[in-house]
Amino acid sequence: MLLEDEIQQKSFKSPDQKLAVNLLYTTNWLSNHYDKFFKNSDLTTQQYNVLRILRGQLPNPCSLKSIKERMLDKMSDTSRILDKLVNKGYAIRTECPNDRRSVNVIISESGLNLLKELDFIDEATKDIFKNLSNAQIETLNTLLDKLRG
Repeated sequence: MLLEDEIQQKSFKSPDQKLAVNLLYTTNWLSNHYDKFFKNSDLTTQQYNVLRILRGQLPNPCSLKSIKERMLDKMSDTSRILDKLVNKGYAIRTECPNDRRSVNVIISESGLNLLKELDFIDEATKDIFKNLSNAQIETLNTLLDKLRG
């Protein structure tokens, strides 16, 4: 569906303005799809992102700084997210042996099991992008990378 129809706006000042609005609108649209995946779980998209980062680091622990650098939402409060994951038993925090001011985090067995239950999300996202061909998806990825370049 056209952006103009979705937001009931007939025109934009420029193609640049339309692109900016379109990207913001589409980001929220995609976020709403992801929120549905977590509706029945005790997890947020940011917590899911951190758990996936931790799983990707296994068997090595991950520092708070490293997690923050790799998060999709750079404005997230990483310390608070980790506190919640530790309290839920999905992550384990330990003092860094080389630097007592730093902490290491590793995903727990419970966190790994939760991610196994949520692995369906990778398949479900294919349905979100069903209106695009593989070539269009590749082109869109290339253009978005170039935009941020």
